[in-house]
Amino acid sequence: MNAETPPSPSNFIKTIIAEDIKTNKNDGRVATRFPPEPNGYLHIGHAKSICLNFGIAGEYEKGTCNLRFDDTNPSKEEVEYMEAIKADVRWLGFDWEDRLYHASDYFDRLYAYAVELIQKGKAYVCSLSPEDTKAYRGTLQEPGKDSPYRNRSVDENLDLFARMRNGEFPEGAHVLRARINMASPNMNMRDPAIYRIRHVAHNRTGDAWPIYPMYDFAHCLSDAIEGITHSLCTLEFEDHRPLYDWILDQLDVPCHPQQIEFARLNLSYTVMSKRKLQVLVERNIVDGWDDPRMPTIAGFRRRGYTPASIRNFCERIGIARRDSMVDVALLEFSIREDLNEKAPRHLGVIRPLKVVIDNYPENRTEELDAPLHPNHPEMGSRTLPFSREIYIEKDDFMENPPSKFYRLSPGREVRLRYAYFIKCEKVVKDKTTGEVIAVHCTYDPETRGGDSPDGRKVKATLHWVSAAHAITAEVRLYDRLFSKENPDEGTDGSHFTDFINPDSLEILTDCKLEPGLADTRPGDSFQFERLGYFCRDKSVSPTGHPVFNRTVTLRDSWTKISKKENA
Repeated sequence: MNAETPPSPSNFIKTIIAEDIKTNKNDGRVATRFPPEPNGYLHIGHAKSICLNFGIAGEYEKGTCNLRFDDTNPSKEEVEYMEAIKADVRWLGFDWEDRLYHASDYFDRLYAYAVELIQKGKAYVCSLSPEDTKAYRGTLQEPGKDSPYRNRSVDENLDLFARMRNGEFPEGAHVLRARINMASPNMNMRDPAIYRIRHVAHNRTGDAWPIYPMYDFAHCLSDAIEGITHSLCTLEFEDHRPLYDWILDQLDVPCHPQQIEFARLNLSYTVMSKRKLQVLVERNIVDGWDDPRMPTIAGFRRRGYTPASIRNFCERIGIARRDSMVDVALLEFSIREDLNEKAPRHLGVIRPLKVVIDNYPENRTEELDAPLHPNHPEMGSRTLPFSREIYIEKDDFMENPPSKFYRLSPGREVRLRYAYFIKCEKVVKDKTTGEVIAVHCTYDPETRGGDSPDGRKVKATLHWVSAAHAITAEVRLYDRLFSKENPDEGTDGSHFTDFINPDSLEILTDCKLEPGLADTRPGDSFQFERLGYFCRDKSVSPTGHPVFNRTVTLRDSWTKISKKENA
């Protein structure tokens, strides 16, 4: 059922479940569920919940985890989102087996439960307008007031609710409310709505239902119907737990699951709200839900993150009772750690500068051997063509370098990775702009493989590609989407787009890569030596060239941060 994950550290949820197993509560069963609403793509916070729910269930012999869509609001839900959610769960390495459910599977039973509440005098049809309902609800400092419709008779409520079910009323005319306590200090217990009228077709039930259950009503009952033992939710549902328990206590349900809350994931330099992510998509600030800058699972997948790196990240941050901000550098560390072991090495020049090796034969091409991974010889090697004209990075050459610049400059010798020593002899500039457009060098034929037989040393090793053999590609350099660590901080949350990082994407269109990268497939990951980790994108450039996305740079800021914190 579950992906292979590292040994999971203990947490308070596991402590609770272990005690339940010890006392044979729920007959020793552990049944969890992942219940997303299909109104958008899943983000990295959902990945934490997926790993928790499926991971805990997988640790027990009688453990199961259901995938259940909370499809009770058809005006915002789409089949596209359902399929994307299933793809994300599978990609992370988890399998719900034959336990795929929808809240809509239970619409008949949920309606019957609502009727049962009415019959017990625990629910009533309220005809207040939305504005009056809000006014009657009260505030955190003042109790609410009873609705004038609160004391309708059972028969009248049953009749009105049946007519709501038959589609006789317009939206907003009535709602079904639980009859609890309008003076409760918990706002969720002040006669909350449990059914509302919506004349919207449902993607699974069509026009069969003009009324739909509210989340708090459908969720706890769906858990009970499925025999869930531990309903794991994020902290924003802590104040909803009394309502969860109240509904189940009033009805004859198969079981009463235990709701347990844990801290949600807050990640620096991003937002973790599907509503806000949808704003980014709708305003074309990003290129869809799977834009590699988005914190969605689909976005991370397209950027080149691996399932193992996401799972390892979720293990590292752990499960806590209090919300906190997790540094995105830890997520970047997790993908570097994974790709460092798995990603084959290749050479790529993303800002090319031509180098002409004057004393190298014009029509000659050598084939140099280079390992695919320095620590894993079993991965084999690849062949690098070498010729008279090559490309190096523009940043690796300076005509008038400062004292600590050790790369190529006039009169200086450097090493070409896997190849030769070269020495800069001459510079060619554009006559109009004065920009360096080519560098002429000589090479030492005795230094093939990158070492000098006479023992002389150089201070820099450069990556390169053969000009005659390189493939042209588009490379997209992705950075953090927001320039502020917490885009919501100090605002009401509506101005988060003010902090969009204008440098979150740089597109380079004339990059030169070693020829072996021509045969790669979308999703394949590599380390471009000295540059970072990249993956092949699913798209092609407007000019028909392959596109590569930068997953993460080689620089490891998290190690520096953690060492500083430990110190």
